Amino acid sequence: MMTGLRLNLAPVKEPLGFIKVLEWLTAVFSFGSCGGFIGRNVVSVFCSGGNATLDATFTYPFRLNEVVLVESNTTVCNRTLPETHLVGDSASSAEFFVAIAVLSFLYCLGALLLYTGYMHVYRDTAFGPTMDFLGTVVLAFLWLVCSSAWARGLQNVKDATGTAGIRETLSLCSEAGVFCEVTEFANMRSLNVSVVFGYLNMILWAGNAWFVYKETHWHAQKYPAQHGEGRGPVPAPI
Repeated sequence: MMTGLRLNLAPVKEPLGFIKVLEWLTAVFSFGSCGGFIGRNVVSVFCSGGNATLDATFTYPFRLNEVVLVESNTTVCNRTLPETHLVGDSASSAEFFVAIAVLSFLYCLGALLLYTGYMHVYRDTAFGPTMDFLGTVVLAFLWLVCSSAWARGLQNVKDATGTAGIRETLSLCSEAGVFCEVTEFANMRSLNVSVVFGYLNMILWAGNAWFVYKETHWHAQKYPAQHGEGRGPVPAPI
């Protein structure tokens, strides 16, 4: 069996390879739209003693409990406040999401190299298609899990940095004559997009599993037998 490199771009034009290209692109968009996020909410505090403005800047991986909302011994509305942090930690779901995106990115690169350079080796053995199928199924499941976890984590970030979350975090806001409100919100459009791309990845990987399955020995053993059973005797020539 020849195992040398044979460059052939034909598999990229077939569903098996073309979907891998789409998965590669969506993986890039997924970790790019989530991993590079920097947001800033502006909190306005209105009171009779004079208005004040607080900044809450948060970034990936969204360990909000490490984000300082009020510095120690800061005077707001004639009151000296202790150091106050935002509430919540969505790092686990965000990092899980980005890790699966990076893993998928690397998997697609390896698969595309295999398809375009070593397809003759891939199809000559049962091991390659079988492992490819199992890896595809596992990644489809992981995309479902990490996208759902990150969607929940993102909602927690929105709740913690919104007006209601800030009022619960900052005890000053519950005092009489003091009104707190988030007057400038961070643009979380890219984070919303990351969740959409997460579920899109799940759909692509689940769909790709069928085309990878067709390369396995399980499919090869099943369908030729069915076709053979369905064939009748060849009619004699007239």
